[in-house]
Amino acid sequence: MPASDTRVQAPGALLVMGAGAVGCYVGGCLAAAGVPVTFVGRPRVRDALAQHGLTLTDRDGVHRQVPADRLDLQAAVPADARPALVLLTVKSGATAAAAAELAAVLPPGTPVLSLQNGIANAEVLQRASPALVALPGMVPYNVAELGPGVYHRGTAGRLAGVAHAALRAWAPVFEAAGVPLDLHADLRAIQWGKLLLNLNNPVNALSGLPLRAQLMDRGYRRCFAALIDEALAVLRAAGIRPAQMTAVAPQHLPRLLRLPDWLFRRVAAPMLRVDAKARSSMADDLALGRRTEIDALSGEVVRLARAHGLQAPRNAKMVELLDGGWPAAPRRLDAAALRRALGL
Repeated sequence: MPASDTRVQAPGALLVMGAGAVGCYVGGCLAAAGVPVTFVGRPRVRDALAQHGLTLTDRDGVHRQVPADRLDLQAAVPADARPALVLLTVKSGATAAAAAELAAVLPPGTPVLSLQNGIANAEVLQRASPALVALPGMVPYNVAELGPGVYHRGTAGRLAGVAHAALRAWAPVFEAAGVPLDLHADLRAIQWGKLLLNLNNPVNALSGLPLRAQLMDRGYRRCFAALIDEALAVLRAAGIRPAQMTAVAPQHLPRLLRLPDWLFRRVAAPMLRVDAKARSSMADDLALGRRTEIDALSGEVVRLARAHGLQAPRNAKMVELLDGGWPAAPRRLDAAALRRALGL
C-alpha cells in the first residue's frame, strides 16, 4: 500500500545527525512528507542514498520513496545550517563527539532531540554542548536496513519526547508524516521501560537469528527474562518504576518469557507481531563490525546497581561478551551456551 502524497507545513528545516537506520527512517518519512531534511552520515550510507534514493517500508504495508535528487546528503554539519530541529541518531558512544560538532556550527538555543538507545544521551549532549537545547526522546520500534537505501520498520509504536515548546510545534508534523511523536512531562520512566525491552538486543545479536525466530526459542527467552529480572531488582532499589511499554506489565514479562514455546506462542501473540525482516540494531552493528551499544543498555543497569550498593552480574556479563574483546567480533552463542555464560 503506497503512502499518501500529503505535504505538511513544518516549523522549519530539520537536520538528522547520524543517518543510520533510525535517522534514515524517521528523517526519511518527514522528507517524504515535504519537510526539508539534511542527512549527515557515514560515506557508506550517503553513497547508497545518492545512488538508490531512500525507500521506506513498514510492517503495515506502507511504502514511501524519496528520490536521490531530493536528498540533501552531507558528510558533516554544513557551516550555514540553521535547522529548526535536530534529530540526534548517532550511536550512544558517539554522542559527545556529535554534540561538539553541532555546537561548533549551530546557533545557541537550537533544539536537539535525542532518538537514541539508553538513558543518559541527552545529559551527555547537554554537557558537551551547553548552548544547545538537549531534549530526551525514545524510539519504540525496530528499524532494519534491508538493502542500499532501503529501511523497514518491523514493529509497532509511537515516538516519545519530553514535553517542550520546541517539540509541540513539531508534533502534528510528525503525526502527518506517519511517525507520531507523543510528548511526556517526565520521560525517565518511559526510557527505562524501553531499556528493559532493549535488553533483548544483545541476546538477539549473539543468537545470530532474526528477531522473531530468536523470540520463539525458549532458551534465549530465558536469558532475556534473567536480564529483565536483574534490572527490575535494581530499579526497585533505585525507586524507579518503569513504564509499561507492551500489553504486559514489566514485572510480569519474565514469567511470560519463560513459558514453554507452545504456550508462549498463544499467550504472547502481540509480542510476536514482528515480521521476518526485523532484527536488532545490535545485530546490524555486529554484522558491520561496529562497536555495539551494550554499554548504553546493560551497562546502564550495572552502573545504577553500583550506585545503590548492588551488583548486576548477568548484565555485566553481557557487557563483557559484547564489548570485552572489541574490535574482535564476539562469537555467536546458541541458547544453551548463553544460558551457561549467564549462570542459568
